[in-house]
Amino acid sequence: MTLSGKHIVLGLTGGVACYKAAELARTLVKSGASVQVVMTHAATQFITPVTMQALTGNTVYTDQWDARIANNMPHIDLTRHADALVIVPATADFIRKLAQGTCDDLLSTLCVARPAHLPMLVAPAMNVEMWQNPATQRNVAQIIADGVTLSGPEAGMQACGETGMGRMLEADQIAIDIAALFQPKLLSGKKVLITAGPTYEPIDPVRGITNRSSGKMGYALARAAADAGADVILVSGPTALAAPYGVTRIDVQTAQQMHDAVMHQVSTRHIFIAVAAVADWRVTHVSDQKIKKGAKNDAPVLSFTANPDILAEVAALKKRPFCVGFAAETEDLVGHGEAKRRKKNIPLLVGNIGPDTFGRDDNTLILFDEKGQTPLPTADKDTLARQLVAEIARRLP
Repeated sequence: MTLSGKHIVLGLTGGVACYKAAELARTLVKSGASVQVVMTHAATQFITPVTMQALTGNTVYTDQWDARIANNMPHIDLTRHADALVIVPATADFIRKLAQGTCDDLLSTLCVARPAHLPMLVAPAMNVEMWQNPATQRNVAQIIADGVTLSGPEAGMQACGETGMGRMLEADQIAIDIAALFQPKLLSGKKVLITAGPTYEPIDPVRGITNRSSGKMGYALARAAADAGADVILVSGPTALAAPYGVTRIDVQTAQQMHDAVMHQVSTRHIFIAVAAVADWRVTHVSDQKIKKGAKNDAPVLSFTANPDILAEVAALKKRPFCVGFAAETEDLVGHGEAKRRKKNIPLLVGNIGPDTFGRDDNTLILFDEKGQTPLPTADKDTLARQLVAEIARRLP
């Protein structure tokens, strides 16, 4: 994620989740953004302006009568050169102010006076009962209708000791949502289905066969597609990765389970991206118990059955989505990649050479289509995912 050159106005309101706003400010600065903090008086009861100034390197504003700005109009000047206005945490009271257009302090006045083109993101944080209160829900619906982007909340343990909706998202999740504000909505209105990670084929209850895949590329693509405005379903084999926020994840283990999940969803999808490293074969007879070594430590003899070819089956549908395949090769990527694209009868295939790239945060890719090959230079997988989304959007019928 990069926010290089972006200027973010970060507004803090009075809630215990202000400690997460400090972490968010640090994350944004590390991502290359300039951060200008504005705090309500209530926010200063939870975290000090000195802390936020130390984290951002910029003066913190708390008073609408602050004379440090030449024209004494911080509520006007602070947003005029901003790229986004972010309220973290946003209390129930402040959301009410946004819904009603109340201007009774610097931050609320600044929000009302912001330019119409300036994107605004709000991360709610409050007790579960406050979140579920009909008045709060009416106010949330109103600010969404007014064009405000909501980041969260989520369910979980709250500072008051209760559990439920209203917990503010973690800083890294909010940072991803902020970065998404600046992504062109190339897939707006599109429904995307993605497979990611490896599949696992059991031999017995404790052993199995799998492929080397961290799932990082597939998860990065799911996040990039969601940032581009798509409704994304991610069918994932076993990985250690958290589902990208806003993406629906379906967990599977075996190739057959992945096949069944894909075929259940694919009829409603516009785009299918097969990133998963699906095992080509499974053990024909899986043992119910752990297979023991024989007296001579002889290895067991296993027979195998071919797994379904998920991509080929989807590509053969009479009403098929736009299909994108992935190919990881250890040699002759150009020859094998183009041959696979033709065999699967798909418009776009993405290839890379392994195994050294497997599990890494960067990669080098080649795109294969009917016109030839297009290399994508080495970059981190998030960057490559955004480039791939743009390439897919450009090729859509």
